[in-house]
Amino acid sequence: MPRCRHGYFHVVNNDYTHWEMYAIGGSAEPTINSQGNRYAAPMDRFAKEVTKRVETDASEWKKWNWRSEGDLLLNGAYFRSSGEEASASYGRASSLAAKPSSMVDTITSTAGALGCRKGRPC
Repeated sequence: MPRCRHGYFHVVNNDYTHWEMYAIGGSAEPTINSQGNRYAAPMDRFAKEVTKRVETDASEWKKWNWRSEGDLLLNGAYFRSSGEEASASYGRASSLAAKPSSMVDTITSTAGALGCRKGRPC
């Protein structure tokens, strides 16, 4: 799963399932703007949180700007927001307009590993 360090991250229209500890992790004060994703938590009741602040005290990470907007949270998944909800930094962490999370199935239906073969173009 992604671990964001320093800077701005726009997590948009992804399908996160089967994570073991968390779906999105961060360290070094990143700004994370999560929009239109589907997060389906695993059955493990200790792994329902989507977010994980890595090697940082709560007094510090509570200032980091992390938000969830229009995400679909399933099977008890929850996103721990922090920082300023309307911070200007989210503008830097926006790369494209998010589609509604209800479209994640359609958007990701052909996602996956490429069927490449040695000696042939992918």
